[in-house]
Amino acid sequence: MRPHPLLALLALAACVEQEPEPSGAALFREHCASCHGPDGRGGGAAAAALDRAPPDLTQISRRNGGTFPRNRVMSIIDGYTRGTHSGRLMPEFGEMDLGPTVIIEDVPGVGTPVPVRLLALADYLESIQH
Repeated sequence: MRPHPLLALLALAACVEQEPEPSGAALFREHCASCHGPDGRGGGAAAAALDRAPPDLTQISRRNGGTFPRNRVMSIIDGYTRGTHSGRLMPEFGEMDLGPTVIIEDVPGVGTPVPVRLLALADYLESIQH
């Protein structure tokens, strides 16, 4: 008896290795902690060499009236928009591989493709707000 073609396809799909979900905390440790500190409050090892101290990332929501500005944070991280606060001090992480995109829907019915690693990092930053 031959296996059903759909079952064979499902078995093949199960064998395909899935890319693990990125950890926002791990991405932060790898790319951000040297300047922003291991807890996001500033004072990382590389911060002393900078002209201006990196901001305390645990206070983003407080500085924004109690709301975490996810889209603005992602835009600053990837380098799409930069205010005068970061200028050229912060690397543009959008130039590196931020992984495949996922669709997020901030406005009902409007989906925006966002790199999965960028979203994970923004989620992590939101989780450390005080």
